[in-house]
Amino acid sequence: MLLLNQHNEHGTSLASSDAEILSVEAAREVERFLRHRAGHKETPLVSLPGLAREIGVASIHIKDEGHRLGLGSFKALGGSYAVIRLVLEEATRRLGRAVDVSELQTPDVMAVAREMTVSCATDGNHGRSVAQGARLVGAKCAIFVHSGVSDERIDAIARFGAQMIRVNGNYDDSVVEASRVGAEKGWITVSDTSWQGYERIPGFVMQGYTALLSEALRQLAKIPTHVLVQAGVGGIAAAVAGHLSVLFGNNRPFFTVVDPSRAACLFESARAGRLVKVPHERPTVMAMLECYEPSLVAWRILSRAADAFMTVDEEDAINVMKRLANPRDGDPAIVAGESGGVGLAGLLRVASDRTLRGRIGLGQDARVFLVNTEGATDPSLYEELVGAPPAQVAAETDRTKYRSTDLMS
Repeated sequence: MLLLNQHNEHGTSLASSDAEILSVEAAREVERFLRHRAGHKETPLVSLPGLAREIGVASIHIKDEGHRLGLGSFKALGGSYAVIRLVLEEATRRLGRAVDVSELQTPDVMAVAREMTVSCATDGNHGRSVAQGARLVGAKCAIFVHSGVSDERIDAIARFGAQMIRVNGNYDDSVVEASRVGAEKGWITVSDTSWQGYERIPGFVMQGYTALLSEALRQLAKIPTHVLVQAGVGGIAAAVAGHLSVLFGNNRPFFTVVDPSRAACLFESARAGRLVKVPHERPTVMAMLECYEPSLVAWRILSRAADAFMTVDEEDAINVMKRLANPRDGDPAIVAGESGGVGLAGLLRVASDRTLRGRIGLGQDARVFLVNTEGATDPSLYEELVGAPPAQVAAETDRTKYRSTDLMS
């Protein structure tokens, strides 16, 4: 299913607060922070010319966030960045002077961090980022996980020293519980979703995501004409769409938000013309996108900066995982988790339907940009769905290497 954005604010400028969060200056600051992170390097931009020829577009490029900061997900850019920002702010307040990120590991700043506890709810990836950020600065950390989070993902968070708190129910239930307990205990909630009265910290999280777009635009020879990004609560989609709007205004690429059909909170919000919560019925294999109520800030941005909203089904997501692991026509292999390739799943759905192609203007000259938002963050499930362990697929990638990004047709 695909809907064009009919919201009365579609195409208008972002709200001033959102434009500031996603400004050029803020994106530059994010990258400056990243330069102080040990092991940081730009993630690869992968060209898939064989698939582009197959579906009749000029080019397809995927930003592969499975390589980000050792966490295997774009979320590594958001939660840890927000934690660092909050520690520096508190150190500035307590020390009575401006404290820069270059001082993060100094005794004075780490003494401040040791007295702070950060917490959040997670499906897996955001919690890993918050926990990693807490360990980096020496803060305490508590992570709330709902009953659908796998043991492998829980273990991956716990290894950073976080206190793990299990919550009955789904992701939205864990968000409520994390907020309640955090308020009671005086912890700082570092959520990747936002609600009325709680926008500033999720704004920092989204701001961190701009780094992947900044890198991609430097890596690309030409600006894309079409961008499709998957969504849970909407943070990554809004960060990309909003920053593109800031950068290019009315000349921005055509932007499509892709939801799982079983957790289509943004699609249904677009249909209703307002933010809505959808019922929880059956779980989706796209676990990192299994969210039933959009982030307030994300919806405010996407209602203006997204051009279309669509859904994909379970088999679409699984088939894309397999396709990326077993490419054709000389394309490199990519390790994409259950949620990682959902933007590509949306592209393939549109490309196979002449009517849908017409709706979003996907012609032979289209230059498509996508984000692989996660690698195999649950390796056992990846092997079960794809039929090969992620290490084997990664080894194939190493053999073929990434194609040069200037092979634009």
